[in-house]
Amino acid sequence: MQQGQKIDLEITDLADSGDGVGRYENLAIFVPDTVPGDRITAKLTFVKPTFAHASIEKVNDPSPHRVRPNCIVADKCGGCQWQAVSYDYQLQSKQNQVVQALRRIGGFEPDRIDAAIQPILAAAAPLHYRNKATFPLAVDPDGKVRAGYYQKGSHKLINLNQCPVQDDRLNPLLAEIKRDIQKRGWQIYDEQNHTGLMRHFSLRIGRHTGEILLTLIATEWELPHLDKQAELWLKEYPEIVGVLLNRNPDRTNTIFGKDTRCIAGKDYLEEKFAGLGFRLRGDTFFQVYTEQAEAMLVAIQSELNLQGTEVLIDAYAGIGALTLPLAEQVKQAISIESQPQASSQAALNAQLNGITNIDFHTGTVETVLPTLEIQPDIVLLDPPRKGCHPDAIESLLKIRSPRLVYISCNPATLARDLKLLCIDGAYQIDRIQPIDFFPQTSHVESIAFLSLKS
Repeated sequence: MQQGQKIDLEITDLADSGDGVGRYENLAIFVPDTVPGDRITAKLTFVKPTFAHASIEKVNDPSPHRVRPNCIVADKCGGCQWQAVSYDYQLQSKQNQVVQALRRIGGFEPDRIDAAIQPILAAAAPLHYRNKATFPLAVDPDGKVRAGYYQKGSHKLINLNQCPVQDDRLNPLLAEIKRDIQKRGWQIYDEQNHTGLMRHFSLRIGRHTGEILLTLIATEWELPHLDKQAELWLKEYPEIVGVLLNRNPDRTNTIFGKDTRCIAGKDYLEEKFAGLGFRLRGDTFFQVYTEQAEAMLVAIQSELNLQGTEVLIDAYAGIGALTLPLAEQVKQAISIESQPQASSQAALNAQLNGITNIDFHTGTVETVLPTLEIQPDIVLLDPPRKGCHPDAIESLLKIRSPRLVYISCNPATLARDLKLLCIDGAYQIDRIQPIDFFPQTSHVESIAFLSLKS
């Protein structure tokens, strides 16, 4: 087999990356934009001894799970992987992702996992759900400003004027903001030469309030006539409550820099979450699917059946989206958050809601947790994709909280950490609840409920 060769292939599975997978002469062939059940002609684009990548030349016999994408550039844009996959089959594949990771990486017995895992919580709306969108900028050969997402596996920007997975109240702003950037003559950043000013712009909306923040990301603070343009945006679009400028001068793929200034209006939007009020900044971490995050909270509350006497530690607490509503149902809550700004926001959000039984600690979980002179009844974990630091796992095993709740956006690191927590029979898995936070993509969220093994 060699690059450029065309083969007939049946797609039999979906990889965690979102690509369809088929087998040809004992090689796994990964093909983007395919659906299990598709029979295709594929062109090999990259060949290794045990696997290969290919592109679709022709769909000869489409899968019964194949649907018409809701996006006109779904086959080009790298923002979504599964626009062509029926939603029911997306859910089935995500459920299987979690199961396979727990078996293969976690080493848990199939019977044990089958008894613990629950059917995935589907999204009520598989489209128009994202409360935040951040768009890189580019210039086309005619000098027109473009904004969109990169084509998969490249830095070729696919221009967008609407996106079917983001809150549709953001769509009208896309073309208008590009037009205004063009009119102002702000030079677009060139990542190869590290020249220019404008890198990205970001839109965030309060799903329950409708308030919108616009954040510009640039290499420098000085954008000609920015003050005037910011005031125009507030006047033209009453739903925009603040225009911010984030400075990122570094030669990096990281979107946001360390510093943000408010140019006009407020430096935050107000949102309602689980009946509480929250202030969100442009660079604040907050789940992109507000309603599913609320459904996750309900699932946690239902499983924990809190009595008001518990001491709860919320590790990786962020701005307190889970800490605050859970604090209303326990005796005492402890928040641990490594980012000082997020920790300050959490304290402010608690104050705004009149919640006074939370102690806030700023620092990493692995450094703060061993210093707490308290025996928790529950520890809530919501780490980033890389999972928990080994020292955090070690501290959890020493503390021996009767109950753990582990929220994960990465089945592989979830399985790895659960294996460590359950080693030598320290903890046992009581229940695992997958949740679909990211319809039209291959990403899946899960909640694992653990208890000390008696």
